[in-house]
Amino acid sequence: MQAGRRIAIDGPAGSGKSTIGEQLARRLGYLYVDTGAMYRAAAWLALHEGADLGDGPALANLVQQAEITISQPQIADGRQYTVSVRDHDVTWDIRSAVVTGAVSRVSSHPEVRAILREQQRTMAAQGSIVMVGRDIGAVVLPDAELKVYLTASLEERARRRYSELAERMGEHNPALPSLQDVMSDIQRRDTLDRKNMQPASDAILIETDGLTVPQVLEVIGRYVEKAK
Repeated sequence: MQAGRRIAIDGPAGSGKSTIGEQLARRLGYLYVDTGAMYRAAAWLALHEGADLGDGPALANLVQQAEITISQPQIADGRQYTVSVRDHDVTWDIRSAVVTGAVSRVSSHPEVRAILREQQRTMAAQGSIVMVGRDIGAVVLPDAELKVYLTASLEERARRRYSELAERMGEHNPALPSLQDVMSDIQRRDTLDRKNMQPASDAILIETDGLTVPQVLEVIGRYVEKAK
């Protein structure tokens, strides 16, 4: 693909967009940006500062004053990228249960989304990029050269998310939530995020149930070749 190309990958929680996006970016030599990590960083900041999660304007001001950045990983600890807030590495902090519980509420505020969307567009303007999220193709990068919307059944998404948590936390960790709890959380997030999960009208819809990561990458790869 030509320099400066943008690939937007959207989908609900557990659809595999982060894994697919990171591997696709690595294969193409593009920058990888997980916009969900930016919203998690905003939620972490709000919790860290003791902000009112229901006050959209105040949260937007807090986010605007902070320096939320995503960069290539400099530490070999399994991370896909490094997330920093005011030069403080929060890559793993933003994956905590308390942040997960707050992120949908923080990201639901239009004022917060407006600020982070502009930051995302600025990142995309700097070169070839694979950007993943829930509203990339439809809102953030409506003129992206390739738009993909990944989806899967609730059961499949819950199973994937549970496996990720078990691998990271340990299968015998008492803090590991049950599969049913994970499924309930995804349902809750789907409800809160529904208005931000609409695929672009020209997005390629890929149902990933029963497909491995290499198989999904192969499907997307064919569209990447067509977009050259």
